[in-house]
Amino acid sequence: MTEQRLFDNTEIAFELKTDSELERAYFLFKMISHQPLVRIGTAATNFAIKANLPVEGLIRATVFDHFCGGVNEEDCIPVIDKMFTKGVCTVLDYSVEGKESEDQFDAVAKRTIEIINFAANKEAMPIAVFKPTGLGRFDLYEKVGAGGVLSLEEKQEWSRVVKRYHRICKIAKEKDVEILIDAEESWMQDAADDLVEEMMKIYNRDKPIVYNTLQTYRWDRLPYLKELHKRAKRDEFKIGMKIVRGAYMEKERDRAEAKDYPSPICKDKKTTDLNFNESMAYILGNIQEISLFIGTHNEESCYKAMQLMDKIGIPKDDNRVWFGQLYGMSDHISFNLSKEGYNIAKYLPFGPVKDVMPYLIRRAEENTSVAGQTSRELNLLKEEKERRKL
Repeated sequence: MTEQRLFDNTEIAFELKTDSELERAYFLFKMISHQPLVRIGTAATNFAIKANLPVEGLIRATVFDHFCGGVNEEDCIPVIDKMFTKGVCTVLDYSVEGKESEDQFDAVAKRTIEIINFAANKEAMPIAVFKPTGLGRFDLYEKVGAGGVLSLEEKQEWSRVVKRYHRICKIAKEKDVEILIDAEESWMQDAADDLVEEMMKIYNRDKPIVYNTLQTYRWDRLPYLKELHKRAKRDEFKIGMKIVRGAYMEKERDRAEAKDYPSPICKDKKTTDLNFNESMAYILGNIQEISLFIGTHNEESCYKAMQLMDKIGIPKDDNRVWFGQLYGMSDHISFNLSKEGYNIAKYLPFGPVKDVMPYLIRRAEENTSVAGQTSRELNLLKEEKERRKL
C-alpha cells in the first residue's frame, strides 16, 4: 500500500467497532455536522443537567460512550485493553474542567498521581496528562505570567500550585511514566511555560519525562521552542514537547480585538499548518535533545512526519516519537499508523458524566468548526458500512 493511501483503509480503522457502534458513530457525526443542532443540543443538555433531569443514561449511551472511556479508571480498562490488542496505547485524561477551589485542585493532583500509578502497571499506558488549570486558578497563572505583584495569600497559593506540579512530576519520574502538560489560553500560558521548564530542568536530566505543549496556531511558538532548546543545551536537560494546532482560536482572536493587541493566532489555516509542520521538522531534526508527541488529526502532517522520520533514519517505534489522536475520532489515522509499527496513543477522557460535559460540548463545537473534519469522519464510516454489506 502506498504511503499516501495508508489512511484510506477503513477495515483496519474500524476493526474494533461492532456494526451497532459503527451505526452510532455515523448517527453522532451526522448530528454534529449540523451547527444549529449542536447549538440546540448543547443548550438542552446544559439545562437538563442543571435541572437534574434524568438524562445521564441517554448521554452515556450516545455521545459519552463514543468519546469517553468511562466514569472512572476501572471503567476504562475494557477500552484500554481492546485498543492495545491493535497496538494502540492510551493516555487516560481526567476531563473534569472549570474547577476553582483549593480542595478541587488537590483532588485533581491526587487523581493524576493515581492515574500515573495505574499506568505504571499497564504496558498499554506509557503516558499520563494534566491541564495547568486543573492544579491552580486561571487568574493566578495570568497574574504570575504578567509579572504582577502577588499578595502574601497569592504567593502561598502559587507555592501550592508549584508543589502540586512537583508531586506529579516526581512520581512520574519514579514510575517512568511520561507526563504531558496541556497548553491553554495565551494570557495564562507564560506562567505555565516557566513552571513546566522548571520541572524539565529537574526531572528531564537523563530523558524526557515532562512534556510541555506547543500550540502552533500561535505564530510565536517556534521562536519560543528554539529559545527553550538553547536553554536546555546550556543547562543540560532534555525537552519533551507535544505539538498541536490549538483549541482556543475564536476566544484568542476576540480577546485580542477587545483589548486592542495583536492577535497571537496565525493569520490563516495555511500559515498554521506550515507552522505545525516546521515545528515538527525542527524537533525531529533535534531528536537527540527533544522528544516529540505529535497530537494531530491532520493526515498531511502525519504523512510528513513519516517521511521525515524515514529521511532522518528514526525507527518507526523509536520511543522519542509518538502520534496521538482523541478517542472517538480519526481512527483511520490511529489504527493504520499502529498497523505500520508507529507509536500511537489515544487520549481517552473519563470522569463523571455531568463533569465531563464541558469537554464533550467543546468536542462537538470543535467538530462543527473545523472544516471538513466531520464530513471526513462521515465518509469513512459510510465507506466501512458499505464494505461490510458487501
